[in-house]
Amino acid sequence: MKNQDKLLAALVVVCWGLNFVVIRWGLDKVPPLLLGALRFLAVAFPAVFFIPRPALPLRWLLAYGGTISLGQFAFLFCAMYLGMPAGIASLVLQSQVLFTLLFAMFWLGERWRLHQAIALPIAALGLYLIAAHAQGNMTLLGFVLTLCAAASWGLGNVVNRRIGMAFRVALPSLVAWSALIPILPFLALSWLFEGPTRISEGLASMTINTLLCVAYLAYVATWFGYGIWARLLGRYPVAQVAPLTLLVPCVGMVAASLLLGEYPGPWQWLGSALVLTGFVIHLLGPRLLPQRRVSQASAD
Repeated sequence: MKNQDKLLAALVVVCWGLNFVVIRWGLDKVPPLLLGALRFLAVAFPAVFFIPRPALPLRWLLAYGGTISLGQFAFLFCAMYLGMPAGIASLVLQSQVLFTLLFAMFWLGERWRLHQAIALPIAALGLYLIAAHAQGNMTLLGFVLTLCAAASWGLGNVVNRRIGMAFRVALPSLVAWSALIPILPFLALSWLFEGPTRISEGLASMTINTLLCVAYLAYVATWFGYGIWARLLGRYPVAQVAPLTLLVPCVGMVAASLLLGEYPGPWQWLGSALVLTGFVIHLLGPRLLPQRRVSQASAD
């Protein structure tokens, strides 16, 4: 990888890691579902006026926007609002890898390989330790909602895989137009669960810092992050680029400690280490373990 691209990759990792701290700051003034609506308003507009609509059926656009955008961030924002620390959230959300494996097995007929079968229980044990030894401001509800966010992301990955298999869609087009999908549902959910009073209070209490948080979530984490990531994937093998996502929760947890004063306990650090170990085995397993399917390994 060229030095320029290494720098860009590092910037994306830092941007995505800081994303969780920025979400926490945004939630100080704006309720979670309203914050989700504002984020995707900023992602979609004015981009949809300049980027052509992706050439795929509406049902696939709805499926992508409903999982990757609405489901993931509705659960994540509510989780962090209800007591999920930003640093731990950055790690637990990466369990989308596990959910992607499960959903791909059921809906795409993909079979697990040996390294994936090893990675799953290790990461699951780590998640259990994080939940079982919750301390500070972390709540069980926040943890469960973060898992729901990861499941939505995993399901969205499967939808994205199906879209990629059947259609040729440019990433900017998909990002811009899929961002239209969650706006009205976010506003409707905000009206239903947060109420018009909290919506008006949230909008009235917005400061320049809140606007900067929304701008960061839309333009830095989404447009810059996904744009550079797509460029890297277009230039280098997936196996070389994908492992870099393991650094995102590392940045997220360090940033949360420095900027928010979040300090996980020993058991949560151990759980975090196990989760990251599981992800490393999942991503790098093909280089470390024999290429044998789970069914073949069990037969031996």
